[in-house]
Amino acid sequence: MNKLGNKLRNWLRGPTALAALAGVAAAAVVLSVAELIGAFFTARATPVIALGSTFIDFTPPWMKDFAVTTFGTNDKAALFVGMGLTIFVLACVLGVVAFRNWALGVLGVLGMGAVIVAAVVTRASVKPVDSIPSLIGIVAGLVVLRLSVARLWRLKSFPDAPADTAAKGVERPATTRRTFFAATGITVAAAAIAAGGGRFLSAARSNVAKARDSLKLPAPARAAVPVPEGVQSPTPGVTPWLTPAKDFYRIDTALSVPEINAQDWELRIHGLVEQEVRLTFQDLLDAQLIETHVALTCVSNPVGGNLAGNAKWLGMPIRDALKQARPKTGADMVLSTSIDGFSASTPLEVLQDGRDAILAIGMNGEPLPLEHGYPVRMVVPGLYGFVSATKWVVDLEVTRFADKKAYWTTRGWSERAPIKTMARLEVPKSFAKVPAGRVALGGTAWAQTRGIKKVEVQIDSGPWVEVILAAEASAVTWRQWSFNWDATPGPHYIKVRATDGTGELQTEKRADPVPDGASGWQSVMVTVE
Repeated sequence: MNKLGNKLRNWLRGPTALAALAGVAAAAVVLSVAELIGAFFTARATPVIALGSTFIDFTPPWMKDFAVTTFGTNDKAALFVGMGLTIFVLACVLGVVAFRNWALGVLGVLGMGAVIVAAVVTRASVKPVDSIPSLIGIVAGLVVLRLSVARLWRLKSFPDAPADTAAKGVERPATTRRTFFAATGITVAAAAIAAGGGRFLSAARSNVAKARDSLKLPAPARAAVPVPEGVQSPTPGVTPWLTPAKDFYRIDTALSVPEINAQDWELRIHGLVEQEVRLTFQDLLDAQLIETHVALTCVSNPVGGNLAGNAKWLGMPIRDALKQARPKTGADMVLSTSIDGFSASTPLEVLQDGRDAILAIGMNGEPLPLEHGYPVRMVVPGLYGFVSATKWVVDLEVTRFADKKAYWTTRGWSERAPIKTMARLEVPKSFAKVPAGRVALGGTAWAQTRGIKKVEVQIDSGPWVEVILAAEASAVTWRQWSFNWDATPGPHYIKVRATDGTGELQTEKRADPVPDGASGWQSVMVTVE
C-alpha cells in the first residue's frame, strides 16, 4: 500500500500530471474568454451552450428518456456536470500530448476548436460572426498552453523532458514547480473572473427580464371560468391544484433560456396557406384574448411522475391566427418552431376545434416567465408537450405529416400524442412508514379533454375501492382525490387507477414513455407500524 501511495505521489509530482494540469488551465481560458467575449453576442454563441445543445440534438431517445427519468427537471444540470468531466479529461489528454509533442498538441487543440465552432454556427438563429468568441478563446487557450508547457520544458527536475525545437540552443532561465503552480493558479483564477464577468455583462446588457417585469397584461375578452370550491384535495401533502410558475416542471432542449425582446418578437404563419401572416406581440395584445385553466404533461413523465402541472393561461386562440392565414385543403399539420430550433408537429384539426389552443402570453396572472417561453409559447389541451407546447415560438408552418417531421419525430417519437389517462398517488410516498390506524391517501388524476370520472385504490390484492373526488374545474385540468385507509401493521402495496369522462378505464399495461407516453397503474409500497 505504501509503495502504491509513493508511486501515486511521484506521478502527481511528475511532468505528466503537471502537463495535464496545464491542459486544464488552457481549457479554462478557452471557455472563460469565449464567455466574456460572448457577452456581446448571442448567448448561444458560447462554447458550453453550443456544445451542450449539439449534444442534445444528437441524443438518442433512450438516453434522453433515461436522463429525464433519472434526473427529472435537473437533467440540464446533469448534462453540464457530464460535459465538465468530459472537457476535463480531454483537456488533460491534450496537455500531455502538447508537452510531449507540441505540433501534435496544436493539431488536437485546433481539432477541438473546429468542433466548437461547428457547434456554434449550426445553432438556430446564430450567424457566422457569432463564432468570434470561440475563435478568440481558442487562440487565448493556445497561448496559455504554450506558455505552460514551455515552463515544464525548463524545469530543472526534468532534464530528460522533450525540448521545444524552436528553443534549441537558446538559454532560458530555470523554473520551478512553485512558479509553475503559481502561474497556473493565477491563470485559472483569471479564467474564473473572466467567466463571471461574462455572465455579469450578459445580465447587465439584457433588458428582457426588466421588460417582462414591467409588462402589463390586458384584460381577457373571455375570462377563465371561475374555479369551483373544493378542487384541492383535503389530504395534507397533495400538490397544489394550481401550480405556481416557480414549481411548474420545465423540460425542453434549451440549455440557455432564449431572451427575446417582446417588441422584436414576430410570428410567421406560412406554408399551405392562402395568405402568409406575420403577427407582432402588439397584435397579440390587441387580439381577443382568452383565459383558461389547462394542465400540461410531459411525454417523459413516468407512471406516478411529477412532470405535469396545472396553470391559468392567457393568450390568443391559435384558430384565430390560422383563420387569418386560411389553411389550404389537404393540410393536416402545423409545424411550430422555437427560436432555438426546436419544432413540434401538431394536428391541424386540434388547433381549429373547440378546445382552447392558444398562443399564450400570460401564466397565472403574470407575463410568461422567461424559462416558460416568454414572450409567447403554445398551450394546447390534450396533447403531450413535445407535439404541442412549443416555447419561444416564432414560426408556424401549415403543412402535412407526410411532408415534414418535427424535432422528436425524427428521433423515434410519435407524430400524434394525445395525453393518456393517469392517476397518481402522492400521499404517502413510496417506502414511507406510517402509523397504524386511519391513514389519509391522496393524489391527482388527469385525462385532458376527457376529464376524470372515477379514481380507485387497491390495498394489496383486495378489492378496488372508489375514492372521494375533489371538485372538477374542467375536462382540461387535472382532478384531485382523497381516501381514508384503515391501515393494519405490516408492509402493504397500494395501487391507483382512474376512469376518464368517457367511461374508459386507465390501462394496466405498462409502457415506457417512448414513443407516445408512459402507461400502467402506479403501485406504492408503504410500511405500517
